[in-house]
Amino acid sequence: MTRALIVCPGRGSYGRDSLGSFKDLPPEASAIVDACDAHRRASGTPTLRELDALPSFSPSRHVAGEHASLLTFAASLADLARLDVEVVAVTGNSMGWYTALAASGALDLESAIRLVDTMGSWQAGNVIGGQLMWPLTGEDRKVDPRRIAEVDAAIADAHAAGHRAWWSIRLGSHAVIGADEGGCSFLMARLPSEQRGQRSYPARLPLHSAFHTPLLRETSERALAELADLPFRAPRVPLIDGRGKIWRPHWADPAEMFEYTLGTQVVDTYDLNAAVKSALWHVAPDAVIVLGPGDGLVRPVETIARAAGFGVPVRARA
Repeated sequence: MTRALIVCPGRGSYGRDSLGSFKDLPPEASAIVDACDAHRRASGTPTLRELDALPSFSPSRHVAGEHASLLTFAASLADLARLDVEVVAVTGNSMGWYTALAASGALDLESAIRLVDTMGSWQAGNVIGGQLMWPLTGEDRKVDPRRIAEVDAAIADAHAAGHRAWWSIRLGSHAVIGADEGGCSFLMARLPSEQRGQRSYPARLPLHSAFHTPLLRETSERALAELADLPFRAPRVPLIDGRGKIWRPHWADPAEMFEYTLGTQVVDTYDLNAAVKSALWHVAPDAVIVLGPGDGLVRPVETIARAAGFGVPVRARA
């Protein structure tokens, strides 16, 4: 059986092509969506099946954090439930860390649903700053150190101009920068414009707060207080966080995991590079499988693996 590293994507992965993800699911996958929808009905919000079955994709609904977060979480875990592999480690990108907690057993399903939906619901009408993306690879699809230096210089210039900006996510092939509103506008003008396929860069991520930056300090403090009863436990399989730290079965400290999840990673840079490299080095999987929805995280993970010298295949679940 294939020994697989599982990578859980962030909430921006539920896109136009994801509609219909929850139709015709096998029982074990359908049960995950059912649990999410029971929580949504209890909170008086549209169910995932209702959102997923809409006739057309609506950015104002499907991209909004209060909906996109749990849509992504459920789609990812439904994918995992259909896999026939030996899971040897789990990691995730950004909100995918919350999914990874459930996938690894560090949180039970109901508690993880509450975590994801709570953090997502706080984004309703409350987007704090923003995030934007800029590519770090050249024509050879390798990360160009000069482009990393360009991002560092742009962030420094933003600070010099009186704005607040930081690396939000080190995403392999891309930089994700978090900034206040003025900083986002400054960086959109400061970073060189370019076209990659159908996408123009720098690209502002719609309805995204500046997660993984100090701008989310109050959100973190609120989460630490209101979600203090979440029953964290040691994972069933190695779980790798956004620093590359491995939380091991039997040994992981639940209190430290709680502090990292609702404190550190909310306000500090999320380093997917470190997470994937650490996982590949320590568990040596046969394959890396990026869960859905979508396959947008496959290329960034491929870039990280290739740069680290690992020839392991990277694929989407499908």
